[in-house]
Amino acid sequence: MRYHNVCLETFAYTLPDEIVTSDEIEERLRPVYERLHLPAGRLELMTGIRERRFFPMGTRPGDISALTAKKAIEQSGIPAESFGALIHGSVCRDQLEPATACNVHAAAGLPGSCAVLDVSNACLGILNGVLLLANMIELGQIRAGVVVGTEVGRGLVEGTIDTLLSSPNVTRKDVKGEFASLTIGSASAGIVVCDAKLSRTGNRLIGAHFLADSSHHKLCEGGVQSETYGDDRPRMQTDSEALLHAGVNLATQNWEATLQTLGWRNSSVNKAFTHQVGKAHRKLLYDSLGLNPEIDFATVDFLGNTGAAALPVTTAIGLERGHVQTGEKVAMLGIGSGLNSIMMGWEFQGIPS
Repeated sequence: MRYHNVCLETFAYTLPDEIVTSDEIEERLRPVYERLHLPAGRLELMTGIRERRFFPMGTRPGDISALTAKKAIEQSGIPAESFGALIHGSVCRDQLEPATACNVHAAAGLPGSCAVLDVSNACLGILNGVLLLANMIELGQIRAGVVVGTEVGRGLVEGTIDTLLSSPNVTRKDVKGEFASLTIGSASAGIVVCDAKLSRTGNRLIGAHFLADSSHHKLCEGGVQSETYGDDRPRMQTDSEALLHAGVNLATQNWEATLQTLGWRNSSVNKAFTHQVGKAHRKLLYDSLGLNPEIDFATVDFLGNTGAAALPVTTAIGLERGHVQTGEKVAMLGIGSGLNSIMMGWEFQGIPS
């Protein structure tokens, strides 16, 4: 997919105040660690995640997403009446029906003429939303749209800890399957996408490519299983090692196709942002793609894996901290369980003043 009339206008984010360290999680799991003779510090050592943040238990994703959407819209300077779509793209949602996007739309003050919908695709939902908006803009259907999402995360981590502590026969294999769940954090991200004629930044989206390998859809599965666990907190089972290698293999194939779509070579890329999984994923990904890891900006060490919010939040913070300079070409390298990969390239010209 190539674009000629689309700009990524603003990246906004909201982070929780409460910080929970990997050491604190392991302290709660001390009985399990001692029984299985697991060394303390392995959670941070293996993932590079020092800490993550959590919203208070009971926080509705849509309420936080509304705040983030308002930030993104306000920063863009685009009048509310110019928006033609609002998409909510996180794994976490307020309820099955109606769409969480309806809550966000009601709070954001956008017109009734907006298309309002949720998109769900593991850690790629927000990027999927960007492409849906970009396609609508390129076709002349809308002038601007906003995609937003919030991952609350806490219930998954707390539920995983309780499950491990309450199982008298827990094994190292059990811990391995739950390990990825302990890396999860909370965050919210929003992106305004607009027609180049409306843009104040000129951050032009050049193109994107997506690729799937659904033969690996069982490597990471999650959801609420009340009959099994006795509560409504989600749980997730992950074959982390197999997922790592299958995901990077898919990403490598998609990157080759993305370069062709963009008309770029590796040397064309000045800066990059990726999904935030852990240090092993980051190293293997950049090695496999043949990219210099120095162009990367990471947040996984202090935010953990924040699902669909991870890549856009990392991009927002990277832009805020001056990681990208005017005129540089930026790659966004997305991967999500399923398996799916979305990658896109754009040119950074500035942040709305």
